[in-house]
Amino acid sequence: MRQVVLDTETTGLEVEQMHRIIEIGCVELFNRRLTGRVFHRYLNPERDIDEGAQQVHGLTREQLLKEPKFCDVAAQFLEFIEGAQLIIHNAPFDVAFLDAELKRLAAGPQAVGAVCPVLDTLALARQMHPGQRNNLDALCKRYGVDNSRRDCHGALLDARLLADVYLAMTGGQAVLTLDPGHANEHRGPAGQGHAGVGRSQGGWRIAVVAANAEELAAHAEILQCLDKSSGGKTVWRRL
Repeated sequence: MRQVVLDTETTGLEVEQMHRIIEIGCVELFNRRLTGRVFHRYLNPERDIDEGAQQVHGLTREQLLKEPKFCDVAAQFLEFIEGAQLIIHNAPFDVAFLDAELKRLAAGPQAVGAVCPVLDTLALARQMHPGQRNNLDALCKRYGVDNSRRDCHGALLDARLLADVYLAMTGGQAVLTLDPGHANEHRGPAGQGHAGVGRSQGGWRIAVVAANAEELAAHAEILQCLDKSSGGKTVWRRL
């Protein structure tokens, strides 16, 4: 199963006031494992950024003037998410902004829901932990996910943290910090080491250690003892 964990940063909180997306960060999961593929773009919003929003993510309009507009990266973004399940924390917020950007385009889908299904991890967390704080920082603390580098919100960093949290919440692998991208995380448009779609080198492999002859002999001896004590009625003999 292919999933894409997504986060955005915006110029403000109200999409109805024509606020725009200024950063998109996505990480890919396949069969509940990070693949190393990411989609990360800073965007020129063509408008001012609210002071409150700037304090959250630390991005200024001046930093974003030379970045592409959403229409310039829309095709790549849609290609990256197509066919995947989107995992988003407080999905209605991000989806509303993405839908507004898509509707500004001359052609193509008018809504994210037309491209792929969406899972809201905030709604899931509220079901699992009613009456508790369920923002991303609280969930990181609850599930032991290291968010010490989250001085400011950043779409790619938050998407990676959410991937860790989501897997822990749903009973899978809880620690994904072996991803080499975690060690190289940065903020700000300058340098953009994570911009675009990429794959980390090699990927991760599970080491398989075979038993040696002595261990196999000891195992066989235990099986013989069990077989004898049960009068030959062990399950493995029936099979």
